[in-house]
Amino acid sequence: MELPPGVTDHLVSVEKDLSVACRFYRVQGASASILFFHGNGEVASDYDWIAPIYNSNGINLFVVDYRGYGLSGGKPTFSSMVADSHFVFHYFCNLMAASSERDILFVMGRSLGSHCALELAAEYPQQIRGLILESGSANPGRLLRRFSIPAPQTSLAELERASLERVKSINLPVLVIHGEYDALIPVSHAIDFYENVGAKDKKLVIIPGVGHNDIMLIGLDQYFLAMTEFVFRHADRSA
Repeated sequence: MELPPGVTDHLVSVEKDLSVACRFYRVQGASASILFFHGNGEVASDYDWIAPIYNSNGINLFVVDYRGYGLSGGKPTFSSMVADSHFVFHYFCNLMAASSERDILFVMGRSLGSHCALELAAEYPQQIRGLILESGSANPGRLLRRFSIPAPQTSLAELERASLERVKSINLPVLVIHGEYDALIPVSHAIDFYENVGAKDKKLVIIPGVGHNDIMLIGLDQYFLAMTEFVFRHADRSA
């Protein structure tokens, strides 16, 4: 299938003879970039329709697939998904370093992808300007059970305790966006994350009247108003 104008596909090596696919929606003169980890049941190319809105606001969008999704090889597991996010992070940083573009980077996770975004925010706070979670949860047990993704070789209780400690360690600026009537990941998960995250600069936006999968359709204006205000406020501050 022909790519939209200005869009490029990338294969990021994560193991010998195994790569995950990513799609880069790049705009000339962008003020910032978002490294985006999508939800379950989605692939990077699904963002062809929404990425132009990011671009029209001067934001690059780099959408990441997981093993077994889209053009990626392998099979998805929670451990590989989180581990692979590091390879993607370094790949994207090197890609931007090789260009003359600004390298102001935000990480964002939607739904299942929230765990990759959390992982990177905790590990690379000096290289990331802010964290955005949309329709997500910091409780891995619920997501693993809901999406039937194989868990790591540890108990879910141990995994959840470790995740909570990681959330408390994050001090980057944080934006949380969630639908009021999300039946898949209830809004209480967003509130729990917001209350537990260690960041002092944090904002919770609950979009009224929307659920898990219609949040960008019905709540589009409020969604992007919160997004762009957060990105530009932190992109413009001194590094």
